[in-house]
Amino acid sequence: MSVDKLLHVSALTLAQAAELFGVLSTPVRLQIIHVLCQGEQNVTHLLAQIEASQPNMSRHLQVLYQAGLLVRRRSGHHIFYRVSDAGVAMVCPLVCSQFVQDAGVFEVPV
Repeated sequence: MSVDKLLHVSALTLAQAAELFGVLSTPVRLQIIHVLCQGEQNVTHLLAQIEASQPNMSRHLQVLYQAGLLVRRRSGHHIFYRVSDAGVAMVCPLVCSQFVQDAGVFEVPV
């Protein structure tokens, strides 16, 4: 996007972007997005990969779901989550890759 187009972004659009970044402002939520970029997971599998208590994980999943960043489906007693939008899946690796490059270590963004 060109600088000229960025200068003409509405206040509402900027407020919505700020809200999105607020939702993504915790490391656990970024980890959840990162793991779910690999594919759909249930809560049990997420807990095996991310250090969080079950109630804490559920709270973070609910925040991400209510923000529209995740989609969920029930199968029996399990709830499965996945990233709702490819754009969301691109934001985290893009931002994280900047920090990795600044540290002098290069990783391939997921």
